[in-house]
Amino acid sequence: MRVGVLTGGGDCPGLNAAIRAIVRKGVQECGLEFVGVRDGWRGALEGGIVPLDIPAVRGILPRGGTILGSSRTNPIKSEDGVARVRETLEAHGVDALIAIGGEDTLGVGAALADEGIDVVGVPKTIDNDVTGTDYTFGFDTAVNIATEAIDRLHTTAESHTRTLVVEVMGRHAGWIALHSGIAGGANVILIPEQPFDVDQVCEWVENRFKIRYAPIVVVAEGAVPKEGQMVVKDSSLDEFGHVRLSGIGEWLAREISGRTGKEARTTVLGHIQRGGTPSAFDRWLATRFGLRAVDAVYERDFGTMVALRGTDIVRVPLSEVTVGTKGVDPALYAEFGVFFG
Repeated sequence: MRVGVLTGGGDCPGLNAAIRAIVRKGVQECGLEFVGVRDGWRGALEGGIVPLDIPAVRGILPRGGTILGSSRTNPIKSEDGVARVRETLEAHGVDALIAIGGEDTLGVGAALADEGIDVVGVPKTIDNDVTGTDYTFGFDTAVNIATEAIDRLHTTAESHTRTLVVEVMGRHAGWIALHSGIAGGANVILIPEQPFDVDQVCEWVENRFKIRYAPIVVVAEGAVPKEGQMVVKDSSLDEFGHVRLSGIGEWLAREISGRTGKEARTTVLGHIQRGGTPSAFDRWLATRFGLRAVDAVYERDFGTMVALRGTDIVRVPLSEVTVGTKGVDPALYAEFGVFFG
């Protein structure tokens, strides 16, 4: 059997670890042959197929990014997209696909599975918002990077007695903001699932200044003020209909400065959270996902995604994965309320 492997959507730490595990087990234990699909679903549309064997995956375990490249191409939105994907696979003798990605990439995988194309999904995203799995790989590294940044910002904030607003990624889910904010000792954490009151934020900030303590505000890029709209710099949409986010941090810093009369600055971590060496946990999780994805292909259990449940790797139908994003439970957010303000 010849199997294609692709990585779609935003890159994240651990992708190469997953590719490595897939190829090593698939070749050595299952006798499978692999090819790489370049640049995500764009390669499936345009015939971007490259050889993928054991020598190609040597030494990539600690590397960030993806050796296969990625894109936010959506073949479902392309003219005759499904037919073009099918033609590419048939032209290169590809019998099945392992699609590594987040909700958008996996959503395309589910649509292709409905059209009779054999697909197995592997969940990755720094946002940790894929339904059906406790964790995605990429998330742990992003949290560690954000936490280290918050730790460093504490000292400069205290030196100048100013508010520092840290904007982290998280379009629809506040997992990075919540985990890094709690781990980094932030005074305010704002997430997309919980619209925030600017007056309350300013009150928390002023309470910190009363005890001569410089406040740190962590805000997810998709957080929204009450009775307000999402703040963005660029209203253009990608092929999956998503606005390119960023802007809430600067807006919030201006509001805090204007309302409190005290200086506030913004740090936008942006793509720093995606880059660099994956954490040990992300290498471990990506490797386990890759191994189990090969099992699903070998057993011809297509239309499924591998997922982490507790400490077990299980399979869930791709159709269940695409029902919506996995957000932060309000009860979990409320659990840490004692640390806010």
